[in-house]
Amino acid sequence: MSEQGTKAKKGAAKKEVNAGTKVSVGETSVDPNYVPRFKKRYLEVVRPQMMEQFGYTNTLQVPRIDKIVLNIGAGEAAADQKKLQAAVNDLTAIAGQKAVVTRAKKAIAGFKIRAGLPIGAKVTLRRDRMYEFLDRFVTMALPRVRDFRGLNGKSFDGRGNYAMGLKEHIVFVEIDYDKTETVWGMDIIVNTTAKTDEEAKALLKGFQFPFMN
Repeated sequence: MSEQGTKAKKGAAKKEVNAGTKVSVGETSVDPNYVPRFKKRYLEVVRPQMMEQFGYTNTLQVPRIDKIVLNIGAGEAAADQKKLQAAVNDLTAIAGQKAVVTRAKKAIAGFKIRAGLPIGAKVTLRRDRMYEFLDRFVTMALPRVRDFRGLNGKSFDGRGNYAMGLKEHIVFVEIDYDKTETVWGMDIIVNTTAKTDEEAKALLKGFQFPFMN
């Protein structure tokens, strides 16, 4: 076979292999029919309930969760970058998405913090990963919180967003307590498209948020 014919045959084989490859190197194959459990709950349970409760006439009027922001403030990491990397790694494991380092916006002499100094980790979740995190948070993490009596139902900002804090990030099953040197506190902010706190609270109740008031 000529050299040209050999190249043509290899090119055809390569094209055939590429045609059958659905993911690139480093990517994860995802079932196109997969729907997160809490996303399905929103579509089938929460949305219809809210339409009935608030009298919406169109499904597009129903509030939804827009994004969830997770934040670890690792102040002591200013003096120890290994601890900062540990915070980033732990937050990445919890979120299922790469966390980014947050830096100080201004200098605070009393805490020996300079502007631009790495002081924590943050990650913003949207779409399917947001629903997956919400599912794990409500069904697995919250029941593991020590002396848990419920979430504060008044921690809304007046624009339909909810913020809460956790004292120990080890309540998430993704964190191996025996291998954790530092226990971090966490901030969790749930941003919704609701225009009022009443609508936002009803939305989160639909996702089984255990409010105590």
